[in-house]
Amino acid sequence: MEAVSRLNKQLHFVLVPLLAQGHMIPIFDIARMLSQRGILTTIYTTPMNASRFGPTVARTSELGLPIRLVEVPFRSDVVGLPHGCENLDSLPSPDLLRKFHCALEKMQEPVEAHLRQNGPPPSCIISDRAVFWTADIARKFGIPRFLFNGMSCFSRVASHNVDQHFRSDPEYYLKLGATEPFEVSGMPKGRGLKLNKSQLPSTFKAQPNLDDFRMKVREAEKAAHGLIINSFDELEDECTRLYENAIGQKIWCIGPVPLCNKNTLDRLDRGNKASEEVKRCTEWLDAKEPRTVVYACLGSMCRLVPAQLIELGKGLEASNRPFIWVVKTRGDEGTLELEKWLREERFEERTGGRGFIIRGWAPQLAILSHRSVGAFLTHCGWNSTLEGLISGIPMITWPLFCEQFINEAMVVDALEVGVRVGVEIAVKFGDETKVGVLVKDREVLRAVEEVMSGGEEGVKRRMKAVEYAAKARKAVELGGSSHRNLSDLIQYVVRALSLHGKDMKV
Repeated sequence: MEAVSRLNKQLHFVLVPLLAQGHMIPIFDIARMLSQRGILTTIYTTPMNASRFGPTVARTSELGLPIRLVEVPFRSDVVGLPHGCENLDSLPSPDLLRKFHCALEKMQEPVEAHLRQNGPPPSCIISDRAVFWTADIARKFGIPRFLFNGMSCFSRVASHNVDQHFRSDPEYYLKLGATEPFEVSGMPKGRGLKLNKSQLPSTFKAQPNLDDFRMKVREAEKAAHGLIINSFDELEDECTRLYENAIGQKIWCIGPVPLCNKNTLDRLDRGNKASEEVKRCTEWLDAKEPRTVVYACLGSMCRLVPAQLIELGKGLEASNRPFIWVVKTRGDEGTLELEKWLREERFEERTGGRGFIIRGWAPQLAILSHRSVGAFLTHCGWNSTLEGLISGIPMITWPLFCEQFINEAMVVDALEVGVRVGVEIAVKFGDETKVGVLVKDREVLRAVEEVMSGGEEGVKRRMKAVEYAAKARKAVELGGSSHRNLSDLIQYVVRALSLHGKDMKV
C-alpha cells in the first residue's frame, strides 16, 4: 500500500472540462477523488468558471491534498461573443454556439504553454469529448487521453443502437413521424426502451454550422485510450460491456462522483458558492417533517417559457405539500415576466411557510441529502439523476432535451424509482417559444400525488430508491466496484507511461 502511495505521488493528471455546469461539476469531483489518492491534479478553466469552483478547490488544497486550479483566458472578444459568456448556461442564443466553440478551441495554446512551462510533466489528460484539441496536446506529450462522458452507459448504448439502426435503414428514419414511438433494439434484457424522434439527443439533429467541430470530436475520439463514466457497475449491469464492445474502447465506471463530497460545506458550495438565501433554506428544511418536501429543479440550462414555469408553480401550490422551487435568474425578458407573475399573484405570500423559492444557483446535493426531502422533480440530466439516486428518493421526471428522455426511461421503466410528469417532446435550445406549454398544473399535481401519497406502488418505489442509494455508496467505498475501477485506471496510466519509457520509481 505504501508503494502504491509513493507511485501515485509521482503522477500528474490534467483535467479539461467543457465549460458547462453539468460537465464541470463532475470533473471537479473526479479531481478531488484523484487528489485523495495522493495524485496531483490540475484543472484548466477560465476566470469566470474558476470563481465558481475556487472555494471548493481551495478547501481541498487546505486539507493537504494535491490539487491545482489554473485559469486561462477565454477569448470571447476575439470571436465576437458577448462579455461574460464563458459558460454554456450564459449563452443567450443557440446562434452563438459556433462562436463559443471557437473560443473554447483557442484555449489550447495557453493550456499547452502552461504545461510546458510548469512542472511536473503531465501523466495523462482527462477531458470532455467536446474538448477535442486535448488529443493534440496528449500526442505532443506522449501521454494517454481519456474522455469524460457525462452520460450513463445506458443512454450511450441506446443512442449508439438508434444511430446504427437509422444508418442501416435511413428510409425508416425519414418516414418516422416526430412523435411516433419506436422500440430501441439491442438493449439489455429487462431494459426495453421506447422513444420518438423528437426525443432523440441533439446529435441526431442536423447542425450544419457545427459539422466541422463534430468531425474533429469524432476523429479525436478514435485516439482516446478509453472513457470515464460517472456511474457504477451495479447500476449499469450489461450496458457497460455492451458499449465497450460497440466502440472498441475500455470504460471505467468510477461514480457516483458526488459522494466524494463528504462534509456539509462541500455539498453546499459544490458548483458555486452558497448564498444567504440558501442558508435560510437549510434552516427551513430543518423545521420540516422527514420525507415531506418536494424539491423542484429543472437544471442550469432550463429556458422554459414563463407560462410553462407558471404552470409548474401552480401545480406545486395545488399539492398542498411543502416544496422548494429553484427558479433560474437570467435577467432576460422571461425572468422578468415570471417575477411579475410571482409578485402580482403574491405567490410567495400565499404559499407562506410551505413553499421556498431559490433564485439562481441551488446546492442541489445538499438539499437532496436532507432528511426532509421526499421527492425530486427533475429534468433528468445525468448529474441530477445520479444525485437523486444516491439520496434514495423517488423522482418526478420532466426531461427537456439531450439524452434526458433516455434517462427518464431508465429511472421510470428500468429502475422503477420515478413517475413521469408527461412530457412527450423535447424543448431544444432556441425552440422554447415555438413549443410553448407542454405540461399543465394538473399534471404536475398528479405526478406529485403519485410519488408522495404512498400506496403499494409508492412503497415499492421508495424501497427501490433506498436500495440503489445503498449500492451507490458501497461502490465508492474501499473494495467497492468504483473504487477498484479508479485504481485500475491509475494502474493503466502507470503502464502506459512505462511503455513510453517513462518508468515510475516505487
